[in-house]
Amino acid sequence: MLTLEKRPTPSRFWTAATPVVAVLLTMVAGGIMFMLLGKNPFEVIRTIFWDPLFGEFAWYLRAQLLVKAGPLILIAVGLSLGFRAGIWNIGAEGQYIMGAVIGAAVGLAAFPTENRLIYPVMVLAGAFGGWFWAMIPAILKTRFNTNEILVSLMLVYVAQTILAMASTGFLRNPEGSGFPGSRNFSNYKAASNPELIAGTGMHWGVVAAFVTVIAAYVLLQRHLLGFQIKLSGQAPRAARFHGVNPTKLTVLCMGISGALAGLAGLFEVTGPAGQISIDFNVGYGFTAIIVAFLGRLNPIGILLAGLIMALTYIGGEMASTNLGLPSAAIQAFQGMLLFFLLAVDVLSNYRLRLFTAGAGPAKTKTGGAS
Repeated sequence: MLTLEKRPTPSRFWTAATPVVAVLLTMVAGGIMFMLLGKNPFEVIRTIFWDPLFGEFAWYLRAQLLVKAGPLILIAVGLSLGFRAGIWNIGAEGQYIMGAVIGAAVGLAAFPTENRLIYPVMVLAGAFGGWFWAMIPAILKTRFNTNEILVSLMLVYVAQTILAMASTGFLRNPEGSGFPGSRNFSNYKAASNPELIAGTGMHWGVVAAFVTVIAAYVLLQRHLLGFQIKLSGQAPRAARFHGVNPTKLTVLCMGISGALAGLAGLFEVTGPAGQISIDFNVGYGFTAIIVAFLGRLNPIGILLAGLIMALTYIGGEMASTNLGLPSAAIQAFQGMLLFFLLAVDVLSNYRLRLFTAGAGPAKTKTGGAS
């Protein structure tokens, strides 16, 4: 029988190979699922991963890839800082929603004024909205030792309720004939997130995502705070001896992740979404958790993982439209990616050993890639 044996040190090979193996296993398992649904698995996989990059209208879809990846990267980078420090913010979806709602509220309050300062103020308000929503679990954890996982997750449902209230109540378009939803920001120039390159859909959120990746990389590699974040996650006791204040670090990491999620929400509501609506949130906050781990909590890795996940979004929409694949199947396919990522990641810290009855585990040479 097979047993798991703890490695003396994490395997460098499996640490690097895990995301690639997880993607391949997801394709295999997803192909089986698509076949059971009566679809050609090779055609579905090709539609999801190949056609958006090299098929018809690929020039446009490649730009859309960046648009879809932008909010995922923004949120995932913020989450990764906390995850590295052992701070588990699972409520980025709620912070994403609150950033959109508060930022949109500030912009709509100024309607119909046209002023170049309105949008920058909305950006700050969006970041504040996400930061404020993240401070609730942060303060409860540091003051009352509550579990930040449960609190941040429960606040997602509160944020969804506030979103519904905003769509049908205090932010509803007074000229919308009673239909839920705010004014459309594309009709309010001062508060819109315009295309930076005509015909591509690319907006300031994409730029913010790339800037955030660079800033996070520099922070983790060159700044004392980055060292403290990594040390706190790897050796909490050593971090305390080094003078790291766990309370301040929790508040800081939760605040950064919340602010970035709020920014993602603000860029999305003033750009691709165009308005506050009941179905505004599409699960970016939860999907970003997959992106963060698929990218190994590394900013550069998150950039690549965000592009891969965005590819499943765009390719999944194409598969749903062209092949009649249920949207739930695409969501399950994305969920498989996290499942296999976590499953294969076990091999980074453990190796498989063949255990025979009457004998101990088979002895082999210690190797990083075994």
